[in-house]
Amino acid sequence: MTLRWLPNALCVLRMLLAVPTAWFLTHGQYEITFVVFLIAAITDGLDGFIAKRFNWTSELGKVLDPMADKLLLVTVFITLAIIGKVALWLVVLVVVRDVIIAVGAAIYRRMSGSLSGAAPTLISKLNTVVQISYVLAAISSTVTSWPSAVMVELLGYVTALTTVISGVDYIVTYSKRAANLHRAASPNS
Repeated sequence: MTLRWLPNALCVLRMLLAVPTAWFLTHGQYEITFVVFLIAAITDGLDGFIAKRFNWTSELGKVLDPMADKLLLVTVFITLAIIGKVALWLVVLVVVRDVIIAVGAAIYRRMSGSLSGAAPTLISKLNTVVQISYVLAAISSTVTSWPSAVMVELLGYVTALTTVISGVDYIVTYSKRAANLHRAASPNS
């Protein structure tokens, strides 16, 4: 019996955990929020590790994984802003980056017919780790006063920086790929 479905199931679990995470946040249940979000964050690393380790990658997984990350992180960032735990400017930055990437992916797919070969960039992976760390720090500081408000604020600026850099990196990387595809398809190349 194979467990090829496991990485995709972990992505779906991560998507499903967005709702209870937001619900617990809005109801001020920060301890359980921390645990539920931590479980969701662990599934992010685990699904990729399992898929690569056992060669269980799939086209569905290539779509589900970034979708799960975006759904979880955008939901939690928006919820944190609504309850006043995260600055609105940071949430706008995170959401705008993800919208730009999603629109860009749709355009790229329309041009190329496929997203095969499309993969998250190294800075994008770092950005996801930083965003997850920021959310965990913001929730933890509410429960335990650790890390300090100053540390959470500094991590917020690091989050903003990696968000902008990864957004620009995606735009540049995939614009170049789209231009190469266009040139290759053009009869006058």
